[in-house]
This record gives sequence, C-alpha cells and structure tokens, in this order.
Amino acid sequence: MKCWSLPDASTAITIAAVIFLHAIIPPAAMAAVVEHTFIVSQVKMTHLCNETLVTLVNGQFPGPAIEVTDGDSVTVHVVNKSPYDLTIHWHGVKQRLNCWADGVPMITQCPILPNHNFTYKFNVAGQEGTLWWHAHVAFLQATVHGALVIRPRHGASSYPFPKPHKEIPIILGEWWQMDLERADWGIAHGVDLYFGASTINGKLGDLYNCSGSIEDGYVLDVEPGKTYLLRVINAALFAEYYLKIAGHKFTVVASNANYVTPYTTDVIAIAPGETMDALVVADAAPGRYYMVALPNQSPEPDPQSPVLITRGVVQYRRVQAPAGYIPVSPEMPDQDDLMPSFHFHANLTGFLHHPHQRTPVPTQVDERLFITLGLGTVCRRGHSCKRSQSNETFTVATMNNISFQQPAVATPLLKLHYHNTNRMDMLLQELPDKAPRVFNYTDPALIPPGPKEAKLEPTSKAALARRFRHGTVVEVVFQGTALLQSESNPMHLHGHDVFVLAQGEGNYDAARDVARYNLVNPAIKNTVHVPRLGWVAIRFVADNPGIWYMHCHFGFHLTMGMVALFIVEDGLTTDTSLPAPPADFPSCRHI
Repeated sequence: MKCWSLPDASTAITIAAVIFLHAIIPPAAMAAVVEHTFIVSQVKMTHLCNETLVTLVNGQFPGPAIEVTDGDSVTVHVVNKSPYDLTIHWHGVKQRLNCWADGVPMITQCPILPNHNFTYKFNVAGQEGTLWWHAHVAFLQATVHGALVIRPRHGASSYPFPKPHKEIPIILGEWWQMDLERADWGIAHGVDLYFGASTINGKLGDLYNCSGSIEDGYVLDVEPGKTYLLRVINAALFAEYYLKIAGHKFTVVASNANYVTPYTTDVIAIAPGETMDALVVADAAPGRYYMVALPNQSPEPDPQSPVLITRGVVQYRRVQAPAGYIPVSPEMPDQDDLMPSFHFHANLTGFLHHPHQRTPVPTQVDERLFITLGLGTVCRRGHSCKRSQSNETFTVATMNNISFQQPAVATPLLKLHYHNTNRMDMLLQELPDKAPRVFNYTDPALIPPGPKEAKLEPTSKAALARRFRHGTVVEVVFQGTALLQSESNPMHLHGHDVFVLAQGEGNYDAARDVARYNLVNPAIKNTVHVPRLGWVAIRFVADNPGIWYMHCHFGFHLTMGMVALFIVEDGLTTDTSLPAPPADFPSCRHI
C-alpha cells in the first residue's frame, strides 16, 4: 500500500510553476512523439500507355509526408513487403548522437530484408523547415520518398516572414518506366539510361499523353491576395530543375531547413537533394497560370538527354475558364543555360536573426581538403588497358581520382567503428588532402574522349574515408572538373550542416578566392550545389560522432562511386560519444 503525503512549500511552488507554464505554452511547443508506419510494397501504375510495377510507401507517389514540431521525436515503423533490401535516410536530419538511424546500408545499418521490419527513432530538436526522406538503396529513391516538415516550436506566427495562408509541398521528381534496381545496375555498367517524364507531386502533366489521352497535372488552387509557402523538394535522380510560375514571383526564405535572407526571383534553381521554401503571393489577374519544371543539363559536348519538361497549373478560385482556354506559360531559361542556377545559388545568404542560426562561422580551420569531382575509368581486367572509350574499361565517378567501392563486410562499418575493431583500418583508404595531379581542371577539351583526356582518366576504386577528431573545423573546396563530362554536383553531407562560404567559375585559386569568403552570413546547407566547371568552398565542425556519407546526390554519380565516408571520432564525454546501437537493430544477410 502506497502512502501519499502533501508536498512541502518548495515542491508546491514547483508544481504550480509547471501548471502555469503548461497553461501559457501553446500546444505546438509541447514535445510529442510522432509515429508513422511505412508499408513498402510494389504497386502497378499506368502512365504513358505502359503499366509499370513500382515500389511505393503506403501505395503513395510521392510517399506520405511527416509533419513534426521542433523538439518532437519521430518513430517510423518500416514494413518491407517489397522484393528489395532497403533502408530509409532522413535527409537533412542531423541525427545528433544517433548515427545508427541515418539509414545507409552497410555503413550505418544492415538493410531491412524483404518480409522484415525495422523501426527508426530520432528527434528533430533544434531544426525547423523543409527536409525529406528517401530510400538509400539503388535507384529506389525515385519512388520511395516524401516530405519531412519541421514546424517552429511556437507555431507559424514565429516564422521570420509573414505567416502564409497555406503551406504546400511541391516535390519534383521523375517517372521511370523500368525496374529501378535494373536501372541502377545499368548505370554502374555503362548503359545510357533516361527517365521517361518529369513530375510535380507525382503528376506528369499535360505535356505528356498516351494515344491522345492527356496525363493529369498537379493543380494548386489559390485565393486572390493570399500568400502561400511552397516547400519545394528535388527528389529526382538525374536533374537539377528550374521552377517558374507564369505571372508570379518567389520570395525564397529557407533552404535545407535553414532560413535565408529573403530573396525575390522569378525562377528557382533546385538540385537533387535540395529543398527551397518560397513565398508566392496570389497577386496576378485572376486566371490560370502554368507552373513549369524544366530539368537543365550541361551543354554539348556533354551527352544530351531528352527535354522532359513538366507543368502543373496555379488557378485562382471561383474563376471560370472558357472552353479551350490555355493557361499563361512562363518564359523558361534555356535547358543548357546554367547561369540562372549559378546566380540563384550565389544569391542565397544566411538569415542571422534567428536563434538556430546565430552560431558564428569558425575562423580557425584545423583541416583543409581540396576535392576534385569528375569521371574516370578503371580497367576491367588487370592494371593496364586501352583508354578513350575502349571496351577494356568502365566509367566511374571519383573524388580526388578515387571511386568509392563498398567493402564486402557482413557487419555495418558503424558497428566495427563503435567496437574499435582493427578491421576498419584494413578496409578503408584515406581520402587524400588534394587531387594526385594538378591540371586545368575545367578545360572543356577534356570533356570528349581523346588523347588529352586519356592521360588523366585512369583511376582506382577503394573504400574512401577521412577521419576527424571530435570538434575539428574542416574546410572543403569542391572543384568540378571537365573529365569526360562537365556536370554540376550537388554534394550532400549526412549528419551535419555546413557554411557555404563562396562559389566561383573555373579553377579555385586560394590566393584570389579566400578574400571572397562570406564569413558573416553564409548560407547554411546540408546539400551544396557545386556549379558546372566551377567550385564551392564550405566549412563545418565535425562534432557529431559516427560514420557519415558524403556524396553527390545525382543518382548516377552516387552509383558510379562519387562517395567518401567522413568518420567523426568520439569526444571526451558521454555527451560527445556515440551511444550503443539499438537493441532491435536489423541483422544482415550472410555475405
């Protein structure tokens, strides 16, 4: 039998204070556990006169949105009824002291096997804005993805911009008319592949038809004078997109769940992995206006893909369009013109008037890396072979002339790291500080195969990694190259946000370009767009222990090996050290 006693005076005061605080803090400020169940299965969908078996979460394309509040905890039960091994990555969630939930197969966890389940648990403290989730196995990201929206703890009235009338997710993606695992295999083995259509929120739009039957397009209904917050996500595998709405402008207010100085533009450039929050005021003459998404690409002599533009409609409510009325179309940039993207990303700066973003840029740098991004070739047999489109080689993507090769292990690397096994040192090769040779990285003459390029294309494959002591301030310059192609590169670092200090065209020159660094209010990102034939400089603090993927978010570059592991060592305290793995961690299929 329990005996209860009355509280003393100090306890009574504490209880009263708790009751008072509960009364004055709005419900949105109270931390909660947000729970979802993701059933991953295959569903037949018909587009462009073809029935395709696609892998979806809960039968939805895009998948279900997760909506949480800063400070909440998230629990997602993944039930894998697909025929594929898979993991889910929570793109941009910092996963503080929780690398186990990052969702990278055989790096942080064993994949979830077919007919098996696994529960992800993580929190979103200290973050707000638009992130997203996606599969991190093969090309399954193309259909297994969805929005992850983190709202402010004190509600929409605490946004550092006018409270919008509505918030709308706009997910840009691709429709593939083939098995995505086979597509991934094809890219890894040098097969040229192209997706079948671009999509807005899973809709192909009225530019596509099947035997005269027009595909459905996304429709956004708006009211005159109202302001809408578009949460734009690029979930595509292959393309950066230009997004425009005829007759309207965007005010970009955040990117990658970090606020930016409000920036007004008529076009948004968004690379795979990026998110952009943009306000749109319905201030045009009432009518119907096309929202157009155009995938851009590098000009020739780079390989050219079909122009797979898509469009939806922004329509004002209570406006009756006459029969045959065609919505107003925006004037789009040329598909091969990448300067709008360069200027868009250059104009993003950090918003200092928010508590999450008042951390000053570290001025003392401990380690500097210069990382070249490009393509190369590996001999199919032996160490010597013919180059320049020879059938004796296959093409790979590289960082500092090394292409990532997943080590053949039966245990995730993070477990080996946690248990301090000696096997880690034998499995990994160190990412060097700089490229093995200096040359004119952005010389367009290196794009087409030929004698000049052939001397530079030989490369190697290895499990590429770099270790950092806890608290190390790291500066990385990503240098795009012209080796075999001149694509831009959206580089994504798991587990950390980075300060984007500067970007430029051509070859990086420290003597000239360090003076251009923005150390006052740089944009803060988790996915950094490295411009075509240019460079970008970032800085971050390696203070989240674990093994974190750093990779290009173009699906073809990821599959081809543009990856490195950033290993952050434990600090000196429990609060700076990686905890033990969850008790219910999935087991691996025997290798």
